[in-house]
Amino acid sequence: MRLENKILIGKKIKIIEAKNKALIGIEGKVQDETKNMLILENKKLIKDQVTIKISDNNKEYIIKGKNIRGKAEERIKK
Repeated sequence: MRLENKILIGKKIKIIEAKNKALIGIEGKVQDETKNMLILENKKLIKDQVTIKISDNNKEYIIKGKNIRGKAEERIKK
């Protein structure tokens, strides 16, 4: 299963690219996820505007936000 098809809530992420350069380097745990946003402890991020790095099972993944658009429950059905 591709990581894009998994639930991201509870995963630690790091912003590695963003349209808003001030967001690059922000790290945190995903608290919630909506169709268009990732919600961290202290930030709301528009999925389409960021590229994130996630560590999962001792592997690192780079995911473009546009690839995780949509509601998590719809995305994991794919």
